[in-house]
Amino acid sequence: MAQQQLKKLLGVGFGIAVTIGGTIGTGILRKPGPIAQDIGDPTLIIAVWLLVGVYALIGSLSVIELGTMLPSAGAWYVYARRAFGNYAGFLIGVSSWLGSVAAMAFGASVMSEYLGVLIPALVGYEKPVAIGILLLFVAFHWLGVKSASRAQEVMSVLKAAGLLAFVVVCFVVTPTHSTPSPELTRPIAENGLWLGILAALQSVFYTYDGWHTAAYFAEEDVDPSRNLPRSMVSGVLLIIGIYVLVNLALLYVLPVQQLAGSKLAAADAVQALFGPGSAKVVTLLLMVSIMGIINAQIMFNPRVIFAMGRDGLFFRFVTYVNTGGTPAYAVALTAGTSILLILTNTYSKLSDIATFFFVLCYASGFASLIRLRQTEPDLSRPVRAWGYPVSTWTLLVASLAFLVGVVIGDFSSSLYALGFIVISYPTYQFIKR
Repeated sequence: MAQQQLKKLLGVGFGIAVTIGGTIGTGILRKPGPIAQDIGDPTLIIAVWLLVGVYALIGSLSVIELGTMLPSAGAWYVYARRAFGNYAGFLIGVSSWLGSVAAMAFGASVMSEYLGVLIPALVGYEKPVAIGILLLFVAFHWLGVKSASRAQEVMSVLKAAGLLAFVVVCFVVTPTHSTPSPELTRPIAENGLWLGILAALQSVFYTYDGWHTAAYFAEEDVDPSRNLPRSMVSGVLLIIGIYVLVNLALLYVLPVQQLAGSKLAAADAVQALFGPGSAKVVTLLLMVSIMGIINAQIMFNPRVIFAMGRDGLFFRFVTYVNTGGTPAYAVALTAGTSILLILTNTYSKLSDIATFFFVLCYASGFASLIRLRQTEPDLSRPVRAWGYPVSTWTLLVASLAFLVGVVIGDFSSSLYALGFIVISYPTYQFIKR
């Protein structure tokens, strides 16, 4: 099968949209409750969201150097392979791909549940609906990159506008209804403040994952040296602002004890403002958020295995690019793997360890930047990382420390991730052959 090239069709507007769309999903509307229960202090809650936001912002400045220096599809995979060789690239590429495959399966399953809330006749058919959602996305993306990128821009604008409207409503409307305080399943910060902060950081890291999404499309950007810095910095700043504002709005409407017991805090806040039945508005907002993030995932994740296939580290058939510029078979394989996870009910376990995979990729990126500064100092670097080496080394140490904390805090789930690393080398050798 002849390999075709990806097409240079994308610009800064798409970069910002895919950063927002690939990051903001259901997490900002679902995670504030568990995070409040883990910490229990409003100031610390905002501080945790800001801390991870700063990590993402400084991290994006390091990724911008890598992305403009090596403007190829695949992001973390490309950087790790260039810095540390084929096996490191394979490990990071598959980690990145699997983490996002699990996240996509989880997103489609959650979307099917919310469709059941809006259309009761669909209750009990969640699996077929989730699979149907992914198949529709595959069919849509088969049409080409232009239509997919336009859809991403529209959904990202709707998502950001919906969340900002939610914030304004929370601060402007006076609550006229009281909602019963839910029963807490456990006391706030029951396991101790530091363990609570670690658990909260894990949740917030998962919610912020996607801040680097624009880097996956550097090969398809008409001017990556100019557009990638604008896309990533603007996108991350907007995400930080939206996340902090949403949390401030939730804390303004809901007492921290009530927030701590909430499974869907945004719906509880809207219900407190407008009464029973109004929470369906949040369900619609969730649907738009999930559609945006699935659209982004089914765009960027196939680029990883496309790049690996092109380098001989994955099956060659994934390098096929159709006339619309879509790596069509890579898209089909990515969605098919997500469907397999849905059918076998394994996506939830993989989602539990997805944060491990994501932070492993972050750490590999920072390590790659440090390594390439040493081994290839003469490579053209249109943009250099701000604050290097202090900023990059700090992020690398923080990422490794967080990985250790995740293993200690959730050892049983982390065993799956560690087991994957153990079997990755023989798998690498098999695929190479």
